[in-house]
Amino acid sequence: MRNTERFLGKGRPKNLGEVEQAVMDYVWTHGPCTSEACREALAEERPMKESTIRTVLRRLEEKGYVAHETSGRTFIYRAAEARQNVAARAVKSIIDRFCGGSAEQLVIGMVDNQVLDRKMLERLTRKIRKGSEK
Repeated sequence: MRNTERFLGKGRPKNLGEVEQAVMDYVWTHGPCTSEACREALAEERPMKESTIRTVLRRLEEKGYVAHETSGRTFIYRAAEARQNVAARAVKSIIDRFCGGSAEQLVIGMVDNQVLDRKMLERLTRKIRKGSEK
């Protein structure tokens, strides 16, 4: 089974650690990159050895978040999935675990806890209307 099949399957997405999240944020923002480019970009906030960043990227590949191609002897890493798709699956997992599968219950909880306000709900309503017109 390929890594992306494990990730894209019906199971929950594997959680990301703090360093893994920082690496994924870089890959999602900057696109395909080498481990060295990623390490250098994160060096100011998260100094890492070259071997450490390669280990993090290998773990992310095992979890299905990145894939790589080779250019000569260099691995070029790219996101296996768009950030928005990963976020949607993570929210779906939360809905299933905490809200009995009800997206409505999640939204009600977000409104009750002032995570979503009236303006946001109105924008969502417009987007839903536009989507249903297609």
